[in-house]
Amino acid sequence: MANYTAADIKALRERTGAGMMDVKKALDEADGNAEKAIEIIRVKGLKGATKREGRSTAEGLVAAKVDGTVGVMVEINCETDFVAKNEKFIELANKVLDAAVASGAADAEALLAYELDGKPVSEIVIEEGAILGEKIVVRRVARIEGAKVAAYLHKTSKDLPAQVGVLMAVDADSEAAATVAHDVAVHTAAMSPIYLSREEVPADKVADERRIADETARAEGKPEAALTKIVEGRLTGFFKEIVLVDQAFAKDAKKSVAKVFEEAGTKPVAFARFRVGA
Repeated sequence: MANYTAADIKALRERTGAGMMDVKKALDEADGNAEKAIEIIRVKGLKGATKREGRSTAEGLVAAKVDGTVGVMVEINCETDFVAKNEKFIELANKVLDAAVASGAADAEALLAYELDGKPVSEIVIEEGAILGEKIVVRRVARIEGAKVAAYLHKTSKDLPAQVGVLMAVDADSEAAATVAHDVAVHTAAMSPIYLSREEVPADKVADERRIADETARAEGKPEAALTKIVEGRLTGFFKEIVLVDQAFAKDAKKSVAKVFEEAGTKPVAFARFRVGA
């Protein structure tokens, strides 16, 4: 029988994040040698990486960091919420986020190719996934700049890491601008806008919405003379759903988000919103 104790099992689980049975088997094979057991866990995990390729990765977390005038955010996915809240997975996510900041990467492909500690991030992710026993995916990266940038992370469950993240950049460097950037980041987490302004909404999407509004109004028997006004009114409602600056501000619905920015003496430059799996 291998020479190890329950405390050794616990310590190795904490170091690797691997399951109890995997740790016990590795310690048995390594005759109680912790370092050799870690190597065994990693090798066996890597051998199983191909089998995990087709698995779904709907869980995970969002991590963000502001470095001066730059905000960076990443979404890292895994298979189960059990791993999503695992300390080793959270450590990996923070390591990937640091790499995203250092590399200047604006997308997942560039980030995965970046070398960290002598290895591409993609290799580090595979190795850590091998130990955790799940498929790990760096799904996406956001990078925005502004005079002030706010980052907001929201937990949808108290037992899990942040599942929603927002970066908000504004064009003024003031205390008021910093405050409104944070407040609108919180608003964005809750209200899920897709575009910053109407100008960003694709023309074909607007045309489709206008056509649908027109056809709906005609089907409802609205008078011809009122159609233009009705259609434009419905199109305005459409913009209020998907355009950030057109939305009613969550903290004061009597004001639009555009008005809140105006009162703070600043304008939004860019934003990014991630929700795990969405």
